[in-house]
Amino acid sequence: MLRDKVVVITGGAGLLGAEFCAAVSRSSGIAIVADTNLAAAQRVAADLIAAGGRAEAIALDITSPESVKAVIADLTARYGRIDAVVNNAYPRNARWGQALEQVSYQDFCENVSLHLGGYFLVAQQFAMYFRERKGGQIINMSSIYGVMSPRFEIYADAGMTMAVEYAAIKAGVVHLTRYFAKYFMKDGVRVNSISPGGILDAQPESFLEKYNANCGTKGILDPTDVSGTLVFLLSDAAERITGQNLIVDDGFSL
Repeated sequence: MLRDKVVVITGGAGLLGAEFCAAVSRSSGIAIVADTNLAAAQRVAADLIAAGGRAEAIALDITSPESVKAVIADLTARYGRIDAVVNNAYPRNARWGQALEQVSYQDFCENVSLHLGGYFLVAQQFAMYFRERKGGQIINMSSIYGVMSPRFEIYADAGMTMAVEYAAIKAGVVHLTRYFAKYFMKDGVRVNSISPGGILDAQPESFLEKYNANCGTKGILDPTDVSGTLVFLLSDAAERITGQNLIVDDGFSL
């Protein structure tokens, strides 16, 4: 579905990012594993190449204009084009994840700036590049908690919380997607977002039981449950879809 498409995946060495890169590679695309951790990105790319796919690791800091511009210039020089970017990185400071009462103003602002600000920067620079090329795609990763209020009760007794910054960021991502989609609509630039439910990542059993009780037949998701939607949006089958937020959550948000 993605034959020869050059797709940049930010945060490509992470839990979701590595699966997104694998999905692009499996679909005959060229996965650009973009991450601040270049060594980890190189391991992901090497695994994909060993499996017969096409991939490349590249260092990228989504909060640095110079880094974003350098990646665009470098990839264009070597591949002749970039077809899509997936805004998937998850930058946050060391105090991320505190209870609301403990979150300082400075930490709130820093985390929103790193994450939502970084997504803005990547979308801005790639959208301008795609406008010059008269085509391209941006997919922003949001979350069900960008479209619904938190279910705080599922975190009780699990030693976890749903970060207030996360809610603000992911809601912002959804509307940033609509803004960019409308702004660049006449330029052949498609912009969409995906809002997945929770992803399995060694959460406590008490949390999983409460989470899964709100879902259909699967419960908390594996990364592969989301990558099919990503490949669809990147493919020509979705060429008339823009400004949309697709929810993938096994019914959790219902």
